Amino acid sequence: MSYIQWPAGYVPGFTDNFCSNEVIVAGLTTADVWPFLNEPGRWPDYYRNSADVRFHDGRGPALENGVRFFFSTFGFPVESQVVEHVPPVEGQPARVAWHGWSGEGDGRLDVHHAWLIEDLSGGRVRILTQETQNGAPARELATARPNPMINGHQEWLDGLVAAARAARG
Repeated sequence: MSYIQWPAGYVPGFTDNFCSNEVIVAGLTTADVWPFLNEPGRWPDYYRNSADVRFHDGRGPALENGVRFFFSTFGFPVESQVVEHVPPVEGQPARVAWHGWSGEGDGRLDVHHAWLIEDLSGGRVRILTQETQNGAPARELATARPNPMINGHQEWLDGLVAAARAARG
């Protein structure tokens, strides 16, 4: 199976926090799922931990390489910039990743949030999301129980699958 490509400074195991969530479901394709992830304005419709989505520089509504956007999540106002964007192509996984940041100084949080969506045999799709984080807020999140990142991202995956299934009919 394919894997996330990590930039320097964000490799899991060398950051302050890391979370990984994955689902494999039958009856959907990468093409079914992609629009619900690639258009952040749709996120609040199926993921309650996302709000206030807006794009900078007159861009949007879809993500693409280099695009800057903003959203609120986990109580953080997050500025983001897309650093990887590979739309679905037959035989290759779709990928999207952004660098996100919030706060300043000792309270700054920096993240690399990556997604991989790939079609599997038997009419299945795999959706993997992983995030690494650096900064004092990341260290606090890493020790919180229950783990808000793992639980929140699982809710995001579950909502993404439900939205794609509802659209497919």
